[in-house]
Amino acid sequence: MGLVLGDIAGKGIAAALLMANLQANLRSQCAIALDEPQQFLRSVNKLFYENTIPSAYATLFFGEYDDHVQRLRYINCGHLCGLLLRGDNDLERLDSTCPVLGLFDAWDCSIGERRLFPGDMLALYSDGVTESFNDAGEEFGESGLLESLRRHRERTPRDMVEAVLADVQGFSPHEQHDDITLIVARCKTGEVEHE
Repeated sequence: MGLVLGDIAGKGIAAALLMANLQANLRSQCAIALDEPQQFLRSVNKLFYENTIPSAYATLFFGEYDDHVQRLRYINCGHLCGLLLRGDNDLERLDSTCPVLGLFDAWDCSIGERRLFPGDMLALYSDGVTESFNDAGEEFGESGLLESLRRHRERTPRDMVEAVLADVQGFSPHEQHDDITLIVARCKTGEVEHE
């Protein structure tokens, strides 16, 4: 199973067009994604770099889970760290393994790897989740996200996403200034359920 979460620098129509470009690049190169993830992202970066303005860039988290060996391989291209909550509530951050996509022609990446066990949960998110502000100007932040994930961890991934998003909206009831994206996946016995 593959997971991809990306975020384009900027807002509005220009950012939407850049995201469409990135999506097209990802789709055009996806045949090699699982067998050669580093070459896949090198190709995506090259296409994105060559077909956008010099200041355009994107953060991206690419993950691939192999349920036969219960292994998550990931490449984090300057995106917010993935949050791996172990079954015992210990936290591991899946930090950047390489620079953002699109800024550099000479670009390379490395792969991170984690073994997953039943009960482990992975959360990937955009900055619209953590940078949601309340009326006092405080951010929901990673700490708010972690608290919400831990409080709702017994729910199904679908219900957990809905509960966490409700917590964000309760914290920041006014209109959001950024998009909100959240992916939650939990390791069951030899497989991953996700939303």
